[in-house]
Amino acid sequence: MTTPSDVIALAPALAAGVALGALFFGGLWWTVRHVLAARLPAAWLIASFIVRIALVLAGFLVAAGDQWQRWLVVLAGFVAARLVIARLLPVPVAGTLAPGMGHHAP
Repeated sequence: MTTPSDVIALAPALAAGVALGALFFGGLWWTVRHVLAARLPAAWLIASFIVRIALVLAGFLVAAGDQWQRWLVVLAGFVAARLVIARLLPVPVAGTLAPGMGHHAP
């Protein structure tokens, strides 16, 4: 039986999941914005992916430990952050790309 104190005890795990999601998806957004002007875009993408994955996995391990219930709560916070970020970030409109970036097929 789950008590209210059990639910309250999971709040830090939820907050950690939200923070990890904001870090991961915010970092992805930042990378995609800057990779367009980078000299080595593939290197930027790969390095960003490795750093973001390492940070998120370490964060999950610290926040959730060895309790599967905490892993689920951290994951829920991570997914919630993704949904919020997708809603908050502006959607690129055709014709607003940087000069020289719009030469691909529609």
